[in-house]
Amino acid sequence: MSDNPENKVPKKLFIKTFGCQMNVYDSDRMADALAPQGYEQTGIMEDADLILLNTCHIREKASEKVFSELGRMKKLRDEREHNGKTTKIGVTGCVAQAEGDEIIARAPVVDLVVGPQSYHRLPELVAKARTERVIDTEFPEEDKFEHLPGPTKKATVLRGLTSFLTVQEGCDKFCSFCVVPYTRGNEVSRPVSHIVAEAKNLAAAGVREITLLGQNVNAYHGQGADGADKGLGALLFELAKIDGLDRLRYTTSHPNDMDDELIAAHRDLDQLMPYLHLPVQSGSDRILKAMNRRHTAKSYFEVIDKIRAARPDIALSGDFIVGFPGETDADFADTMTLVKEIGYASAYSFKYSPRPGTPGALMSDQVARKVADERLQALQSQIKQGQSAFNQACAGRTMDVLVEKQGRLEGQVAGRSPYLQAVHVDGDVSLIGSIVPVKIKSIGPNSLYGELIDTSMPKTANMVENTTHATSERSA
Repeated sequence: MSDNPENKVPKKLFIKTFGCQMNVYDSDRMADALAPQGYEQTGIMEDADLILLNTCHIREKASEKVFSELGRMKKLRDEREHNGKTTKIGVTGCVAQAEGDEIIARAPVVDLVVGPQSYHRLPELVAKARTERVIDTEFPEEDKFEHLPGPTKKATVLRGLTSFLTVQEGCDKFCSFCVVPYTRGNEVSRPVSHIVAEAKNLAAAGVREITLLGQNVNAYHGQGADGADKGLGALLFELAKIDGLDRLRYTTSHPNDMDDELIAAHRDLDQLMPYLHLPVQSGSDRILKAMNRRHTAKSYFEVIDKIRAARPDIALSGDFIVGFPGETDADFADTMTLVKEIGYASAYSFKYSPRPGTPGALMSDQVARKVADERLQALQSQIKQGQSAFNQACAGRTMDVLVEKQGRLEGQVAGRSPYLQAVHVDGDVSLIGSIVPVKIKSIGPNSLYGELIDTSMPKTANMVENTTHATSERSA
């Protein structure tokens, strides 16, 4: 059904995205789904005929942030209606999935509420919302990816040289702090052939780097050409065959799913960047058990040792939660020790926030906010030291940089290193889209600054041999 028959003035679509990379991918796919109905994306909310808030439910007070945003939406819609323009407002994503009924009850400004598994139904739901309020937060039997249209070449070009590609959704781990199993459902993996086809289309449109996404991406188990399930390692080997696709990444992973085939991919594939985000959450076995993480600090170290043996130049990133119920000073000290011994290039850290409906929210012995604040500050200081050490170790090295855009200064371009660092280098905009060798000259607070070396040199797929990474020894 079409909202907007051919020859009619296009409607404007504005999507505000909260949260993770998967939500960014989902927002793009929603825009793709609505494009045939005549909706064109705009970056100006005030111009939009349809506004979608693509929400995230991971952090504390996520729903209240949505309601606050909806208050601003109401003012905007009232102003547009005063000028004779109609605006429809929708809430999508994980807050929609978890609290759809409450959104409908509390926010009359909302015309439609759509959960993450129903995006392929957006065209009909948006059409229906012209005459009634709509809510769809079911977990349908059909696979939404089977029905969502792929992006046009024009849309892909506009989105840039890097792209996200969702390969897996949902999670079966049920960590006691996490809402994902309740908002995204059980683990579902897309078939290998579908992912390869989408990746080929992206590469044909000029995308040079793809990041594979999943709530638990290394638990991927999609059907292969022979009908058997394939793991993430096998998928990466297939994607590495695609012409023009020079860089591969994936996130987010669980330590228990780093199998030998995936580690072999890190060893054997030049296209797979030497950077791994592998959350651990805590260095305390007692807290890990309470979190239902199903691994120990020792087993995490063992996985890291295997990965570093396979790919010595790999850099690591992680996730940490402080102030989980029952966390003592000794538990927190274990986390600080783990951070120092691993030597992370970067990491994300958060205070525990109870999520309604999760086991953690019902636990006694909640940690005082002041204590959690102090621990977070100490942890972030340690992480910052590790990141600074890693960046400083890059000074004087040569690395390949994917040039993505014009720099802030005239005569400067900017891109990303294999380790996801922002790199600025003097050079012409004609370099955009190229992967070029850059010698790092100086280190800024958040970026590296380098000098372009002979561009006639053959392109290498990853950092050249003299690039190392900062690690710290740990005791056996």
